Formats: sequence, C-alpha cells, structure tokens
Amino acid sequence: MADLYPILPIAALALFLLTTVREGLSPSRGWHFAALVCAAFLAWSLYTVAAEGPLGFWPNHTVNAWGNQVWFDLLIAIAIGWSLLLPRARVAGMRIWLWLALICATGCIGLAAMFARCRYLEDRAV
Repeated sequence: MADLYPILPIAALALFLLTTVREGLSPSRGWHFAALVCAAFLAWSLYTVAAEGPLGFWPNHTVNAWGNQVWFDLLIAIAIGWSLLLPRARVAGMRIWLWLALICATGCIGLAAMFARCRYLEDRAV
C-alpha cells in the first residue's frame, strides 16, 4: 500500500477537479454521489485508523508549520461547510446537534454524510 501513497493525492486532486468543475457547469441535486464519496472516504479512514492508530493524524499537525497550516485549513473548511449546510439541514428537519457531534468526531466524513443526508431529504421532499 505504501507504494500508492505518492499517487493517491494526485488521484484525489484529479477527482476533486472533475467533480467541482462538473458541479460548476451543471449542478446536481442528487445525493447518491455524495453518499458514495462519503462511503469511500470512510473506508479509507478505517484502513488508516487500523494501520496508524486513531490519533495518528495528530503528529502530522504538530510537527511543523505545514502541519499546523493543514490543520487550520481543515478546521476552516469544515466550519465553512457546516455554516453553509446548516440552513438547509434545518429546513430538511435534521437534528443538527447530533450531526455537529459526528462532524467533531470524524471531520469531513461526518460533514460528507450530513451533506448526503441533507440532499437525500431535499430530494424526497420534491
């Protein structure tokens, strides 16, 4: 698996660019893709926790300025995502404090799950 570590960030960047450009050109309302991304990221995260331990991320964020910067970036991105999704989640009838607890415990996994659930509830309401 270690042989893939230099390649996986490039693959993730390519997928990010493809999906964000696609959404920019033709926004989707579907929840399926968001749920798939969440499931794939959860699977990778479970592998990572099994291989590196549940707090293996912390040394990466405390060793140098780049580690700090990535930690700040993640926290800011999650806060922005939460703030933008919150009004939609309230309208959809989601229990926002349970979702916030999940996000605080899992980061972007919880945010992606919340996004997929919100889209699912919005699609069902139409």
